[in-house]
Amino acid sequence: MLIEHLKSLYNNNKETTLFGRYITTDHLLPLLEKFKTHFKISQIASSVNKAPIYSIQLGQGEKKVLLWSQMHGNESTTTKALFDLLNGFANKSGLLSSIFQNCTLLIIPILNPDGAKAYTRFNANEIDLNRDAQDLSQPESLALRNAFESFKPDFCFNLHGQRTIFGAGSTNKSATVSFLAPSQDEDLTVTVNRKIAMEIICSMNDFLQYQIPNQVGIYDDAFNINCVGDTFQHFGIPTILFEAGHYDNDYQREITREFIFQSYIVALSYIANNNIDGSLHAAYFDIPLNQKNFYDIIIKKACIDTSKKQISDIGILYKEELIDGKIEFIPRIEKISNLQDFYGHKLIDANMATVETVNSKPIFEGYENDFVLLNHEYLSLKPK
Repeated sequence: MLIEHLKSLYNNNKETTLFGRYITTDHLLPLLEKFKTHFKISQIASSVNKAPIYSIQLGQGEKKVLLWSQMHGNESTTTKALFDLLNGFANKSGLLSSIFQNCTLLIIPILNPDGAKAYTRFNANEIDLNRDAQDLSQPESLALRNAFESFKPDFCFNLHGQRTIFGAGSTNKSATVSFLAPSQDEDLTVTVNRKIAMEIICSMNDFLQYQIPNQVGIYDDAFNINCVGDTFQHFGIPTILFEAGHYDNDYQREITREFIFQSYIVALSYIANNNIDGSLHAAYFDIPLNQKNFYDIIIKKACIDTSKKQISDIGILYKEELIDGKIEFIPRIEKISNLQDFYGHKLIDANMATVETVNSKPIFEGYENDFVLLNHEYLSLKPK
């Protein structure tokens, strides 16, 4: 599958009404209305706050794939890419014909509409739905489990987004896309269905390496039966976790969005056109494990105490806050220490100059502001 073809497919089908990090059910309603003539659209449940939870079904094939996104309401990149994919199917792209003929897809584009509206990981009861797979205490959890049991998928795609703190391995490469074939028991046994999931992940990794070399990682596979992916894997269904991560200066996740879109097509095409038995899974173990080794900004060699001439590094992470319907990135100083084992998406060399608050006070962990003073001059910390 040529990269140029997938890039063209993306450019021709990108859903331009969806942009940035804040995606809610209200953004999707006009699109669902448009798709009614192409796909089966159903309201399958309601959230804690009575917001509708929708499913979209398409395809004619025997191989069934269940996909759900925004289980965590503030993880929207995979949702955007789903609607780019749906546009491709609606426009009858030839590249997608084998998927349509050989697979049936059931897509839940926003499982947690209350969390999406509030831009939070949790649902309206402050429950992490990805820790509710056993208790099934929330209506959103029940909606997914009922869809799983009635649809009886052969494969599951669990679609998420990850923070900017992750690197692909211990190098200075950001984990732009990460995957996982979740464990299904405490011993992390590499079962047949895990091998099948691993083999599909290998097909995506092989493709992505041509575009983002060394920027694909594997997420932590510690077993937790309360997690949905672990539970579905435990049920014997090959399940793949997708994590949309950070690309250089892409805080709106519009570049990562395209790589997720491409990954969907590569994975679904692999499923559609192959009888997968897991025998080609070995390369999965060559993909580096994610490491928490990044800050959004590191200010190197800063003087943080002029009286003691104390020199240190300053690690800054962005807090994402919903303000007037828009996500704002608030710089927060997380760590003042020797950060030689960490990387920054942006590096600033203070060269022993003084770094202070905007009130000319000593800098401190927990300080939140768009600016600091570097050598008594304003330095913006906001992303471009």
